[in-house]
Amino acid sequence: MMMLTLKLKAREERRLRAGHLWVYSNEIETGPQAGYDFRTIEPGALCRVMDHRGKPLGLGYVNPRTLLAVRILSGNVDAAIDRDWFARRISAALALRERLYDEPYYRLLYAEADGVPGLVIDRYGEVLVVQITSAGIDKLKAPLLDALHEVLRPRGILMRNDSAARELEGLSQESEVIGDVPEPLEIREQGLRYTLSLVGGQKTGFFYDQRDNRTRLARYVRGRSVLDVFSYVGAWALRALRDGASSATCLDSSQTALDAAQASAALNGLAIETIRDDALAGMKALRAAGRHFDVVIVDPPALIKRRKDFDAGLEHYAALNRAAMHLLAGDGILVSCSCSHHLGADDLQRILLREARHAGRRLRLLEQGAQGPDHPVHPAIPETRYLKGFFCAVTAE
Repeated sequence: MMMLTLKLKAREERRLRAGHLWVYSNEIETGPQAGYDFRTIEPGALCRVMDHRGKPLGLGYVNPRTLLAVRILSGNVDAAIDRDWFARRISAALALRERLYDEPYYRLLYAEADGVPGLVIDRYGEVLVVQITSAGIDKLKAPLLDALHEVLRPRGILMRNDSAARELEGLSQESEVIGDVPEPLEIREQGLRYTLSLVGGQKTGFFYDQRDNRTRLARYVRGRSVLDVFSYVGAWALRALRDGASSATCLDSSQTALDAAQASAALNGLAIETIRDDALAGMKALRAAGRHFDVVIVDPPALIKRRKDFDAGLEHYAALNRAAMHLLAGDGILVSCSCSHHLGADDLQRILLREARHAGRRLRLLEQGAQGPDHPVHPAIPETRYLKGFFCAVTAE
């Protein structure tokens, strides 16, 4: 069967020639002269992409139902996207992670940055969590799984295909267990043990991207009280206690997550306080009770998932950081994070400055954190740089 060939409009190839991997539907020639009816193309079909002169740009997969219509898999338009292709990509990603980490707990493959758009894989020792977010990779599931078994021989694979991104691609939202995936599962990170649910947990189960930022926290917590807001399974709080904090409190709306945090604390011989509440309501209740903390960590989920949500999300970040500053002791440390790509570091910095001024506090930025190296940034794709975190000294004027 002949592979589909798509042609871009004039001057629409510049981003691809610079290394980006995305083609938007309005960049593709779809008129009568195109030779195909773009609307009838099967979602996920492989395609060759050419510039308007017919010069090859790459091979990818297409979904005519989405604005992000094509994602490039290879610069070679004659590449075979099969088990061997996936095995090469996975092996290259694995080799990098094995240089970075002593233990097999990390993001193994990070979508575009590792050359496989629409695919994320987290490794938990002998268990893998695979998240497919595009129709193209969904159609290639069989060779992908063959490659994973060939390269890693996992004990179990959890196909965590329940993200909202799949709905946009016209895919079902469901999870599937292949092999043996223990529930709960125990993992290790820098000397600490965590127990967590991969099936029932958030996203792919654990937030490896904050690993290096949790390490940065050590210099600020010795002998100090810590509040971990949006604590999930308590990764920030437990690192703080291990690094000398006098106490740690986890605030989260999920009792399941808080139970996991307590279980993980017990595994490590540590004691934490847990509070089940909405983040804003919980912080306001703590303030009303006269509670203060030396260190407050605000690490919410993405609050701006689409550009049209920017203004509402901006105010939500502002409200969270405002509430956190009111809970800080006189010479406190605020760790403020955002994983929203649409919220830039400059935007978050402006929020922090504005809220500090309104609170009558003096703000100093001490250091800035980002996602760890198992979430590498593709230099031509700014969308792969998403996590930012400011470590701030917040003092009285």
